[in-house]
Amino acid sequence: MTIDKTDERPRPSRRAPLIAVAAAGVALAVVAGFALTQGDDSTGSATGGAVADVSTQPRTGAATVLDRPFQKPDLVLTDTKGRKYDLREQTKGKPTLIYFGYTHCPDVCPLTMSNIAIARKQLPKADQDKIQVVFVTTDPERDTPAELGKWLPAAGDPSFVGLTGDFPTIQAGARQIGIGIDPATKDENGKVVSMHGAQVVAFSPTTDQGYVLYGESTTTEDYAKDLPKIIKGENP
Repeated sequence: MTIDKTDERPRPSRRAPLIAVAAAGVALAVVAGFALTQGDDSTGSATGGAVADVSTQPRTGAATVLDRPFQKPDLVLTDTKGRKYDLREQTKGKPTLIYFGYTHCPDVCPLTMSNIAIARKQLPKADQDKIQVVFVTTDPERDTPAELGKWLPAAGDPSFVGLTGDFPTIQAGARQIGIGIDPATKDENGKVVSMHGAQVVAFSPTTDQGYVLYGESTTTEDYAKDLPKIIKGENP
């Protein structure tokens, strides 16, 4: 199945399609799959076009394992303490989950962070300390380091890393792992409209490559089952 951007129509749904499986073989088109949210309302719609093509192995549970993993994004941004954060350097050799979202998101972003946080707490303490969770804002004008610093511990966990910076840099980094985001805009009523893909990408500690995708329907139980393998760099 392929997604044709020209056929997309706004509809009253918070959820957006995340991936489109190609008609032949196991090619996977990771589309922008934008979760569009108007201000803090609970309505949204889906739009977007292809960002990257990758090959996948058969889907196992919530995880989609990639035959052609992503390189870790070359991103240097600012963390919640206002310090420079080099994503590649500071997560090198560590099992890492990366997600692009924003703090004013009313549904999928806080749910995703909460699911990962709950699953992480079910791990042995030594494994909890190993896993890195990085939340990169798609709305940097509103998501300052201080704002991220307040939101992440409440929505997820104090150990999660929050990053912000200039939008073009963030957008380019997202596209490196097949995730489409658009600059925040305002609708005719002055409400902020922010669009972002809803995938979580897991990076192996042994290769530093993004080899597993999770969609927005992934549950706490799914993450709890898979994280011990992600920590070891194994396929879930």
